[in-house]
Amino acid sequence: MNKIIVRVYGILRDHDGRILVSDEIINGASFTKFPGGGLEFGEGIHDCLIREIKEELNLNVQVDEHIYTTDFFQRSAFNPAHQVLSVYYKLTALEPFHINLNKQPFTFSEEAIAAYQKTEQMESFRLIPWNQFNPDVMSLPIDKVVAALLKSRY
Repeated sequence: MNKIIVRVYGILRDHDGRILVSDEIINGASFTKFPGGGLEFGEGIHDCLIREIKEELNLNVQVDEHIYTTDFFQRSAFNPAHQVLSVYYKLTALEPFHINLNKQPFTFSEEAIAAYQKTEQMESFRLIPWNQFNPDVMSLPIDKVVAALLKSRY
């Protein structure tokens, strides 16, 4: 069954201009991506993004500026019968980050590693300094486009 999957992602910068990214392992594959997730039926795009950031980061955010919506065909990395449509927004954190941030990519807590045995998914978060942020640090094709756009725009 061919489906279009809508994903919504947030671009968060801290007070030092660093970009927040998520390092994830899903079914054995590693990805560095922007935080966010899938739109659920009956949910608006802004509501989805606010919910996803709250679930992933325990952080209240404000949706600010639309950054990008996918304008090319992208097959899902997880199901070849699915097409991905991704929407990206600049976010403002309404409070300090409450999560553990890692300095190195793919550094996971013991709890995340234990949960991986059941879910085959785990994630951790880190901030990338603006001068080190570029499309090559992102794993997914659409995220690479957005990273290039951000670097040219800001």
